[in-house]
Amino acid sequence: MSGSANNPLSKVVGRIFPKVPDFIGMMAEQSALAVKSMDALVAYMEYPTPEAAAAVLELEKQGDVLKDRNLDALNQAFSTPMDREDLYRGIVTIDHVMNYAKTTVREMQVLGVAPDDVTRDLAVLLKEGTESLNAGYQALSTSPAAAEPHAQAARKAERNVEKAYRKALAELFDVETEVEHMETMDRHTGPAALKRVMEVFKKREVYRHMSNAADRLARAGEVLRDIVVKLV
Repeated sequence: MSGSANNPLSKVVGRIFPKVPDFIGMMAEQSALAVKSMDALVAYMEYPTPEAAAAVLELEKQGDVLKDRNLDALNQAFSTPMDREDLYRGIVTIDHVMNYAKTTVREMQVLGVAPDDVTRDLAVLLKEGTESLNAGYQALSTSPAAAEPHAQAARKAERNVEKAYRKALAELFDVETEVEHMETMDRHTGPAALKRVMEVFKKREVYRHMSNAADRLARAGEVLRDIVVKLV
């Protein structure tokens, strides 16, 4: 006897009412990859080798593949387990987090900025927030209510990054310290001073970019929270 999957009636029903894709599982796969992406970013900040940079870029490419797959499934789905707009925002915001890991490395390479204690600390905070986001998406299919604290933790990571960012800016633009440093230079201070000023502004750009990454992470946490509210 043939299986039910080969039953003519089952085939007809399958055409009329196709199986709903596991969108929650698909987004959980994205968020797990986002954690790997942030792990790679932290590794780059500790040892900025070409191989470490390539790992971040490769993971972002893998993220694009998952995003495109999930959006394609959403576009073709006959029905969805929740509002399509919520699914779309979930898929896209997770991808944005991974994009910022890549663009941070790209910006540092273009500007010629080497990792420092600030970029490493910011990367660690972003990683922690992404781990919270992932924990939320992993819990979503079995216990939606349990995902709420993780969504809040992902949003809190943005506040932690912002505090570290403001502290870094205050130290970066400490004029008195810079003047004292320049006074120790020899009489050819012009080129050296200009170089130092350019270094300060380049670092500021990288710090700002990582602060923007935290904004995207907070947005992803907000979307997860919205999904939780509608599922509980």
